[in-house]
Amino acid sequence: MYKNTGSEPKMANLPYFLDGTLNINNRWVKLAAIIPWTDVEEIYALNFTSHTGPKALPARTAFGSLIIQVKLSLTDEETVEMISENPYLQYFLGFERYKQEAPFDSSMMTHFRKRFGAQGIKDIDELLHTATRKKEEDSNDDSDNDPPSNKGSLIVDASCVPGDIHYPTDLGLLNKAREKTEEVIDILWCHRSNTEDKVKPRTYREDGRKSFLSIVLKKRVSKKKRREVINRQLHCVRRNLASIDELKKYADLTLLKPSLYRELLVIGTLYQQQQYMYDNKVTSVDDRIVSIHQPHIRPIVRGKAGAHTEFGAKISISVVDGWTFTDTISFDSYNEGTELISQIEKYKERFGYYPESTHADKIYRNKENRAHCKKHGIRISGPSLGRPPKDEKLRKEQKDIQRQDEAIRNQVEGCFGVAKRRYKLDRIFTKIKASSETLIALIFMVMNLDKALAFLSLFGQYYKQLLEHFLNFISLISQGEHLKRRVIQ
Repeated sequence: MYKNTGSEPKMANLPYFLDGTLNINNRWVKLAAIIPWTDVEEIYALNFTSHTGPKALPARTAFGSLIIQVKLSLTDEETVEMISENPYLQYFLGFERYKQEAPFDSSMMTHFRKRFGAQGIKDIDELLHTATRKKEEDSNDDSDNDPPSNKGSLIVDASCVPGDIHYPTDLGLLNKAREKTEEVIDILWCHRSNTEDKVKPRTYREDGRKSFLSIVLKKRVSKKKRREVINRQLHCVRRNLASIDELKKYADLTLLKPSLYRELLVIGTLYQQQQYMYDNKVTSVDDRIVSIHQPHIRPIVRGKAGAHTEFGAKISISVVDGWTFTDTISFDSYNEGTELISQIEKYKERFGYYPESTHADKIYRNKENRAHCKKHGIRISGPSLGRPPKDEKLRKEQKDIQRQDEAIRNQVEGCFGVAKRRYKLDRIFTKIKASSETLIALIFMVMNLDKALAFLSLFGQYYKQLLEHFLNFISLISQGEHLKRRVIQ
């Protein structure tokens, strides 16, 4: 029998439910127990040097909100809304009681990312690794005078983190620059001081728009026609920039919004680059701008089948015993092969000894890296230099070792895959350079936190079962002793 009690919950029971005891086995309760909040607060407090002004939000609230956003893949607004709805999230942020109102405005998430920064997140990740990794016993083979022997393996690789920008083309960038400069001219003209001048600078915006659409609406366009339209757009941008220089004499640029003023400065550099490429008939230039809104983004040549070129930050990571360290985050393209020596030295700084082996792809196996690994007794993966040995047995052993090394190196590929598919590293939606770097470091730190939480949960279940078996064993012994007394009696 089923009795319909009503589809709407009784609001009278809601406060009693929220005042109840939280489940100690909840993931957010467990996660709060392994984070070094004291160290987080010390890093967070470095941003506040003044002793006056309004009181800032606690470090646990700021740092915990960033973890919640990355772990649940939420926007800034959704993060604040989720916190106000979930008592476990409020406990994770250090609240003493449940509050139904929003703890802070969603715009504070941007300030949280700025205050911690990418380096601050890396420092916290190092502290988490130190707190969670198993303490190793000192080897009896190493004396106090001898240096420690090499231990462990270091896996390194690099990848690109695409930013949230429209696919850049020369024509599209120039059209956007033309529209932005026309907007600046309209604002300065309305606020000019010489109102007696009635002739507004010409922009020919309709002609510029028509020439742009004559290309983008066609499936196939000849190279000659494309250069003709690009030249037309360059002419429009050049004329608009000259008009803005004249209007600056009678209208202050402070009338513009800060974002529009920054874009105007970017357009000046963009025009110089595009004019240089047009005059010299080249398709690349140093520090090429591919987005007016995010001028820090650079093209990163990948050479992959899916995307030959990606636009975003290039990162280098190292994986040690399943823990991922973010070594380099740069929006400028660089050769990751030059990073291996610094990654090996960071390994030495973290653990006190060099790795026994380093697993990397072909670009890392240059002359300098091989010499550095040989100097410190580190075996680098991949085929050795010179001809293969004539002995078939020895040649087969080398191939087996290379196959095993490649299987070990696949771990870092899996880390990139998990970060991009599970934690949304495949598209970064933050617009500011510093915020993007912080978010990238946060993603890998949260991924490490989940691994540490799973590891602790696994061992917790193991020790729980071990304790149950021990108690059962004790009860069996006590039952046996009781039966023995009865037989004697």
